[in-house]
Amino acid sequence: MEIVDYDRALYYTHRSEWDNLLILMVRTKDHFLSKKIEHFLHAYNFEKDYMEIEKHLYSLLRYIDHANNHLVSQHSLDVEIMH
Repeated sequence: MEIVDYDRALYYTHRSEWDNLLILMVRTKDHFLSKKIEHFLHAYNFEKDYMEIEKHLYSLLRYIDHANNHLVSQHSLDVEIMH
C-alpha cells in the first residue's frame, strides 16, 4: 500500500475535504481504508447521533495510524535487510 493514501486520508479528514476523501475512497487499493472512509462519510451525511459519527471518525483515524505505523516499521525492516 502507499503511505501517501494514509497521509491524504488524514489531511482530507482534518481539512473536512469530503469530496477529496470520497475520491480517495474509490482510488485506494487498501480495501480496509476504503471501507473505513465509506462508513465515516455515510455516518457524517446521514447519522443524526453525533456519537455514531464520532465512533466512525475515530475508527478511521485509528486505522490510518495503525497502517502508517505498520508501513514505517516494514520499511525499516526492508532497509535493515538490504544492509
